[in-house]
Amino acid sequence: MLKFAGLKNYNYMNNRYETVFILTPVLSEVQAKEAVKKYKKLITDSKGKVLHEEHWGLKKLAYPIQKKNSGFYQLIEFEADPSFISELDVQFRRDEMVLRDMTIKMDKDHIAFAENRPARSGKKNTPKKEKVKA
Repeated sequence: MLKFAGLKNYNYMNNRYETVFILTPVLSEVQAKEAVKKYKKLITDSKGKVLHEEHWGLKKLAYPIQKKNSGFYQLIEFEADPSFISELDVQFRRDEMVLRDMTIKMDKDHIAFAENRPARSGKKNTPKKEKVKA
């Protein structure tokens, strides 16, 4: 492991990734959470590290996928070896519960944006109310 200024125990072989996947709407909330837990375990079992996750809930799709009009959206941000991504993609394709998935490698600008995302810090992104002068 290399040690850079300010980064302790930084593994230079791992990259940071963000994956978003859509689960079929016929699942219950419990089944959807179990599916997410399965993918998080897959990441950690391959010596990866889950950094952040967001459950976006049941949302309407822009167009039908496999005759479904909605799905459970899930985002997982993680660190892993680049060779693991092909294995993750195979697992997504084999799983009938997953309608669609996308995994991207995060660059430094993407990481900076993700760190400051309102959902990450627990803040809600609500518009400020303007004061009306009487």
